[in-house]
Parts: sequence; structure tokens; C-alpha cells
Amino acid sequence: MRLRNGGKKKIRVLIADREGIFRFGLKQLFAVEDDLRVVAQTDSASQLLELAKSLRPQLYFIQSEIITESGSDLLADIHHEVPKSKIVVTSSTVPGEDEGMRFIQLGASGIIPKSVEPSLFIKCARKVVWEGEIWLPRQQVARIAKIVEKGGTRPVRPVETLTQREKTIISYLMQGWRNREVAQHLAITEQTVKNHLRSIYDKVGVSDRLELVLYAIHQKMALPPVQPPQVEAHTEPAKVKR
Repeated sequence: MRLRNGGKKKIRVLIADREGIFRFGLKQLFAVEDDLRVVAQTDSASQLLELAKSLRPQLYFIQSEIITESGSDLLADIHHEVPKSKIVVTSSTVPGEDEGMRFIQLGASGIIPKSVEPSLFIKCARKVVWEGEIWLPRQQVARIAKIVEKGGTRPVRPVETLTQREKTIISYLMQGWRNREVAQHLAITEQTVKNHLRSIYDKVGVSDRLELVLYAIHQKMALPPVQPPQVEAHTEPAKVKR
């Protein structure tokens, strides 16, 4: 089986949820991946903290109800015990604006509805741990962006969830480059550029290139400079004297 994480150690996962079938399903889902390992499961906040202290997992999938009923210190306590840990909140529905912002402000690295495709849990785990991203449903990103624009409490801007490569691609789009030109210049496939664009659209809540460019201008995004294409030098062949 090919290692998908570039040779990094396995992500140690703890699942905290009161639904036994969900815990079982998520553990089975991660079990077939070579870079994810569930080290513990629990249905209570008190046991969750004990397991965090003893096992020190890197990643936690915690049911939103457990967090809500345990008080605002639960996520802070986990971060205190395991400073570099990442916490993803699982929810039966997409949280409302206030609730979603509250989870991020309390220290969550992501929010994921239980109803999403199973493969997204795997993608979420890798993005949050290996790439340090904030994982939010598209609906949540759009709502939070609107609140930020209206001057509401600042939880996280969608632009802050973008990777360096995604910001680089936006830089080229701002200069009017086509997907094919970007792909050639970055030595990647055109399909990879399209995949990055889909990820960018989902994160910032836009639907096409024009909206993305307008968003970047409106947000005054700090983007890496565009590197000009290298031009091969053409010299005249040397003349041979006879």
C-alpha cells in the first residue's frame, strides 16, 4: 500500500461521540487508510480529557453536543494537554452562524457535518493536520464571510484557509493567465490546476474565476508575486570560415 502522506508518521485520532454506530463507522473508514489510526473512542467529555493526557492524539473528532454540554473550557483543556492538537467538530447539521463562529473561536480547526460523503472525513483529517487548514462546509464559509464584511466578530477569514499553492494560482489568475499556462509554468497538470480552483471556490464561497478575482481585490489579499516565464535564449549559429 502506497503511503499517501509523504512518509510522515500516522495521524493518531481520537473519536468522541455519543452515537456508537458513528464511532464504529468512522473507525472502520480510517482503518483502511495507511496514514490514519484511531487510538481511542469515548462518549464522554471527562474520559476524553483523560485519554488526551495519556495517549496524546494529534487529531480529535468531537461531537458538537459534547462540547456544548461540557462548557467552553473543553477545547482549551485539550489544547493545554496537547498543544499542537487539531480538533474537528462533528455535527448532525450544518451549524448556524453564531454556533459555527463559537467553535472556531474556542479553538476548533474545523467543522464537518456527519451527513457528508465519507471520503471528506479522510480529506478533512489530512488537510487539518498536514496542511494546517481550517475545514469548514461551503455554506459555513459563505456565512462567516458575510458576517466579517458586516463588521461582526472575527472568527477566521476564508482567505486564511488557503494554502500557499492556492494563493500562487490566484496570483496568476489576477494576471489573466489561463489554466494551461499556469499548469505549464508550475510544472503541474491542467487538471491539478482545476482541482485547486475547485478547492479555492469552496473555501471562499465563489462560483467562478471572475468572482474569485473580485473577491481577491475586495479582500486586498496578500498574494505571492507572479514569476515571469523563462524565455529561452536563441542565438545565431556560429559561422564556419572556409
